[in-house]
Amino acid sequence: MSVPQPPEPIAGARLLFSLDPAVSHLNHGSFGAVPIGVQRAQQRLRDEMEANPLRFFTRGLVDRITHTRRHLAACLGADPDGAALVGNATTGVAVVLASLGLRPGDEVLTTDHGYGAVGLSVERECRRTGAVPRVVRVPLDAAEEEIVEIVRAGLRPGRTKLLVVDQLTSATARLLPAAAIVGVAREQGVPVLVDGAHAPGMLPAPVSGIGADFWVGNLHKWGYAPRGTAVLVVAPPWRERIEPLVVSWEQPAGFPGNVEWQATLDYTSWLAAPVGLYTLRSLGVDRVRAHNAALAAYGQRVVGDALGVAPADLPTPGGPGVAMRIVPLPPGVATTLDEATAVRTLIADRLATEVAVMSWGGRGWLRLSGQVYNSPDEYDRLAVRLPTLLARR
Repeated sequence: MSVPQPPEPIAGARLLFSLDPAVSHLNHGSFGAVPIGVQRAQQRLRDEMEANPLRFFTRGLVDRITHTRRHLAACLGADPDGAALVGNATTGVAVVLASLGLRPGDEVLTTDHGYGAVGLSVERECRRTGAVPRVVRVPLDAAEEEIVEIVRAGLRPGRTKLLVVDQLTSATARLLPAAAIVGVAREQGVPVLVDGAHAPGMLPAPVSGIGADFWVGNLHKWGYAPRGTAVLVVAPPWRERIEPLVVSWEQPAGFPGNVEWQATLDYTSWLAAPVGLYTLRSLGVDRVRAHNAALAAYGQRVVGDALGVAPADLPTPGGPGVAMRIVPLPPGVATTLDEATAVRTLIADRLATEVAVMSWGGRGWLRLSGQVYNSPDEYDRLAVRLPTLLARR
């Protein structure tokens, strides 16, 4: 089976970013990369703030945040009145968990594909309230129907007070059937929080059609927004129950204002976020998505071939448009979180290449992202040098 052809580069896209040209940045999925135009827009907002802080914070800032939220929510396919800007997806998860009113004997159900920090947040809230965290195991190669049935079997109506499921998983780069999972949970009266951390900018209108009670996603990854920009979406029945993690002057206003307003927080990342979406639209949203997905697939194949992984053993993302792919590492490599961190650092230091290295399911995985500033030769160079580096480590 031949290696998939890499996509044609998007002319001039690399020049939109201030990334170090001496490094191959193949890990957009972790922290993103902010285009220069977005950086400058945020800096202008910071200049405005520092020129007259009192005026910036007390004259119209709430209205500016509301206007920004409405714009971002519309791009996500979300109800602007049911969305709140938050610092990141993990913060949104914490807000939801703290608002549930969990009690001893209640359960919070997650899958083993969930993001690590979200799992820690679930465990902390369960310790605080006496609730119980439970994890269902989902095979990496499970079909959509099988995933739905596994989750269905894990639900315990009356005891399961929240199901947390990823829209696109971080550790395994797998697109999960979120809408179908929400459907079976609703049948059993279980509310669902969809972690869509990677969805904005990668998936079209990621909130629309999901029907989740709660949804949260980052715009600083694939939406080109400044870091610290995410959206928490809450269905109407839950909005009056949402409580912020920090109480400030907009508390009487209720959701979403009470979640968004945190006094002297630096709001410039939120206010500059629409420039990131404008940049994405300027490049061509569909064109960028197709380019990034094809490039990630190319990178997975050439690196997998170099490591001796048969094409049939390379995990597929479970749907189109996914700009991240994973490659299994040799047995015994990066089998724990600490080992994965060490391998990632080794690759960065020795190969001048930034990648994500995960430990999942008892083995190590290399996660590669595709972005408009990447080129096929970056994955080719990694494929040539990585096997020797891992053998000598």
